[in-house]
Amino acid sequence: MTIPNLTHEQRLALADLLSNKDVDVLREMLATVYDAAIKAQFEQHIGVGHYERGDERQDRRNGSRTRGLNTRAGSIELEIPRSRETPFRPTVIEQFRRSERALVSVIQEAFIGGISTRKMEDVLAAMGVEHLSKSQISALCQELDATATTFRRRELTQAYPYVWFDALYEKLRIDDRVVSNAVVIAYGVGADGHRDVIGIDVVDTESKDAWTAFLRGLKKRRLSGVKLAISDAHEGVKAAIATVLQGASWQRCTVHFVRNILAHVPQNRKTEVAASLRSVFTQVSKVNADRAVQDIRERYGGTLKKAIDIFDAGIADALAFLAFPIEHHRKIATTNPIEHLNREIRRRTRSIGIFPSEASALRSSR
Repeated sequence: MTIPNLTHEQRLALADLLSNKDVDVLREMLATVYDAAIKAQFEQHIGVGHYERGDERQDRRNGSRTRGLNTRAGSIELEIPRSRETPFRPTVIEQFRRSERALVSVIQEAFIGGISTRKMEDVLAAMGVEHLSKSQISALCQELDATATTFRRRELTQAYPYVWFDALYEKLRIDDRVVSNAVVIAYGVGADGHRDVIGIDVVDTESKDAWTAFLRGLKKRRLSGVKLAISDAHEGVKAAIATVLQGASWQRCTVHFVRNILAHVPQNRKTEVAASLRSVFTQVSKVNADRAVQDIRERYGGTLKKAIDIFDAGIADALAFLAFPIEHHRKIATTNPIEHLNREIRRRTRSIGIFPSEASALRSSR
């Protein structure tokens, strides 16, 4: 059985967050897992579940006390149950403390990878919990789901001057047919320089309507302050940006742009032309960039007509970054900042190939 915890979109949105960014969220998750394990061990101590009767009963419940615990994610408070006749000491705390790094890894895996019930039980058993029922695990995951849902639906309270948009495709089987669905992603940098995954969704295709609905969802969550939207030249995302993010400039990814041009350059001239194109995008002023653009037209216009036609059609959008601070140019000229997230998604899904169903695609496990 697989834990029915997070949706695919929620796992992807949390992948980067859980790695190193939001300590408050991680601390809350740690507290949730500690509480679940303590309750499971206390049931073993009592012998029967809450409000249950049976010959296996060894003691009775007698309220609880609060105990603070320092972790790598910060201080958390735990409710320690009391028993009437025999003292209950949750040894799981010390065992968890010694194995805290493994515990953090388990939480991350449960969120991002869709960890199996058996695997969760095996790890917790090594930490002193002899048995964790499927219902207990499901309850734990439902609590974690609430945290993830809050994160995914959170209001975007700060402005994001720069936002990157990208998509990748995953194969899954629907009604005995193998189809590809697009995972569309929005990655923003706030005015304070902090990077956030601000939106992820799964759509049938990268149509204008799908991208427009995705961007409008971001606007409903109060996305604001966008001055530059960066993406490849896919017509769907371009049209959606123009429709929803009115007033924002569009930056065509220079890496994709150069690849499109070089596709129409003979193999023996690719290195030479690529170097000339790079000289355009390393300029720091519009005046110098215009000179480099004119030089390329003069050098290659007569022999590489198709390549130069593509160059002329897209160069203005590829140089949009020049209107922004020089120290930002290297980051905002391409979609590279969002590529690390794409690589993480592919790393987790490439071993599966074709998902047997949409549900399985939403909880790919390691």
